[in-house]
Amino acid sequence: MWHLQIPAWEIAVRSLLIYFALLLGLRLFGKRQVGQFTLFDLALVLLVANAVQPAMTGPDSSLTGGLIIIAVLLLANWVVSRLLFLAPPLRHVLEPTPTILAQNGKWIPSALAREGIDQEEAEMAIREHELSDVSETQLVVLEPDGSISVVPKDATVYTSQRRRRRYRRHP
Repeated sequence: MWHLQIPAWEIAVRSLLIYFALLLGLRLFGKRQVGQFTLFDLALVLLVANAVQPAMTGPDSSLTGGLIIIAVLLLANWVVSRLLFLAPPLRHVLEPTPTILAQNGKWIPSALAREGIDQEEAEMAIREHELSDVSETQLVVLEPDGSISVVPKDATVYTSQRRRRRYRRHP
């Protein structure tokens, strides 16, 4: 139960490789939130989880090996989240950018197709924002987290300068 069949470092490396491969795959997969997963997305995630388990553990089936994997994955996730916070350029590599789906009351079909969103799904988001048609919108944006933001035509748009703390120096 406690005896490892392969070295701990090998389990750690296997787990890290799978973690980063999965991150890359999810990055390429799209901008859906977990709550927006379709039945097909959920089936894919479950099958991937089942398929990669042997790749992480190898021939080891010990409790110690499982605990090592959990620790490595939690640590890797913490490191990635800290890096995204501390290195904004890395965030642009790992996180998707917003996509404009409609502008000035008109859909952008190429953007909808590229993001895999059908017009019916986008119209549902507009109704959730208490508008009845795309013609009532100034902007419809698919955000990096998978949510759809809607700016009505009659909305007042406020702009502000973003602070760039890392470039400012105080005497």
